[in-house]
Amino acid sequence: MTIRPATPDDAETIAAIYRPYVTDTVITFEIDAPDAEEMRARIERITPTHPWLVAEVDGAVLGYAYGSAYRTRAAYRWVAETGIYVADAARGQRIGTPLYRALLDELHRRGFVAAMGVMTAGNPASTALHERLGFVDTGTQPGIGYKHGGWHDVVFWQKDLAERMREPKEPLA
Repeated sequence: MTIRPATPDDAETIAAIYRPYVTDTVITFEIDAPDAEEMRARIERITPTHPWLVAEVDGAVLGYAYGSAYRTRAAYRWVAETGIYVADAARGQRIGTPLYRALLDELHRRGFVAAMGVMTAGNPASTALHERLGFVDTGTQPGIGYKHGGWHDVVFWQKDLAERMREPKEPLA
């Protein structure tokens, strides 16, 4: 397996991986699956400060992970929200852990002090992944997302990546 930075050329495959999560699950609260053009725009817009990575096996992208702004207020800029998605056909092939670990390493390298995994409650695979990588459950917001006919809780998981400095340096692009 190769883990590398995502490029705009990966947008079509990334959109295809993400689509069933949007249409068939409550794992993401996105309602309409973004197409390749939208994914390309997201990769281009976000990657100057927050990494997008893909996992390839035999030249095929089977998963992706990314960091994004946790909140829009400037005081949060040293914290990244994370996301990871693996293709249906690749689940159980040990792609998620090394891919997520590489994302966390890259966030740390860029100067982020914490990563936040924000997920729908009742997702045992994601819970296990976050626990395996040393995230701590920092709380649940009950019933804040409505999708597929029901209200869903959101669980916040936090992993510290670096010591909090008195005068932190800006995260690297």
